Amino acid sequence: MDKSRLYYQTPYVKTFMCTVEHCEESGKGTWLVTLNQTGFYPEGGGQPYDTGTLNGIPVLSVHEKGEQVIHELAQPIEEGTLAEGVVDWQRRYDNMQLHTGEHILSGLVHRHFGYDNVGFHMGTEEVTVDFNGVIEPEDLDWLEDEANQLVYANVPVKVFYPTEEERRTMEYRSKKELSGLVRIVEVPGGDVCACCGTHVENTGEVGIIKIRSMIHYKGGVRLSMLCGRRALLDYRDRLKDETRISNLLSAKLVQVPDAVEKLKNDCQDRDFLIGKLESSLVALKAGQFPESTAPPPYRV
Repeated sequence: MDKSRLYYQTPYVKTFMCTVEHCEESGKGTWLVTLNQTGFYPEGGGQPYDTGTLNGIPVLSVHEKGEQVIHELAQPIEEGTLAEGVVDWQRRYDNMQLHTGEHILSGLVHRHFGYDNVGFHMGTEEVTVDFNGVIEPEDLDWLEDEANQLVYANVPVKVFYPTEEERRTMEYRSKKELSGLVRIVEVPGGDVCACCGTHVENTGEVGIIKIRSMIHYKGGVRLSMLCGRRALLDYRDRLKDETRISNLLSAKLVQVPDAVEKLKNDCQDRDFLIGKLESSLVALKAGQFPESTAPPPYRV
C-alpha cells in the first residue's frame, strides 16, 4: 500500500500537511502540482476526484498520471513549500456514502442474479450502475429492501490486501483480471469486490439506498440510484415539486396521481369536443354559400 496516499490509510482524512514537490503550468491557465503525500482522492474507478484547497488555493481537480497524483490548482505554489491540504469534506463524504451503497446493491444483484456490474458512474445528479442481464421491475422493491437491511445492520466495511495465494481461493467481483497487490473491499453479507475507491467504515453511515429508475441498456439494465444525504436532498426536491403540483390542482398529496389522471382525461375529452365543434362550424359556414354552377358553353 502506498502510504503517501492518505485516503487509503483513512478515508476520513479532512486536513493534512504536505510538501510541494513540483509545480508547473498546465497550458490552460492552471498549475499542476505533485505532493509528497496527499489526502485528495484522484478520479478513478467510477468515483469523482476530490476538491478543496492547498494553502488556501482552490484544488480544481485531481488525477493520476502513472504512479503520481496530479493536483490541478487555480494558482501556482512554490516548490518546497510546506502546505496544508483541506479536503471538501461534504463532497468526499457524499461520494463515500454513494460508493458504499453501490457496493451493497451490486453485490446483491450479483448474488441473486449472477450479473456483473459492467459500468459505474457517480454523476452530479445520480449514480448509474449497468448490469449485463435483465432485472424485472417487480424485483426492484425487494432488492432495495434487502440492501437497506444491510444498512440498518450497521456492519463494518472491511478493506484488506490479500496475498496472491489467498486471492486465488477467494470469490470477489472485478471488472478485469488483476495481479500484484489488490485492494479488496468487503461488506459482510453484501459484497466482496476489488476496488480503489473510498468508503464509509460502517454500513449504517450510508443512511439509505434508493433506486430511482431502471432502463434497458445494451442487453442488460441501467439502474439509477442515490444514497445518504444525496438521497435526502433528492426526496426533498421531489416533495417540493409534488406539493406545488398538489396546490395547483387543489388536491391532497395522496390524491395528486388521480387528480393528474382526471385532468388528462378532461383535456382529452375537451380536445375531442373542440374537434367536433370545429368540424360542425366548417360545415355550417360551407352551407351559407350557394352551390356553384358551371358557366354556359361558349358559342361563336
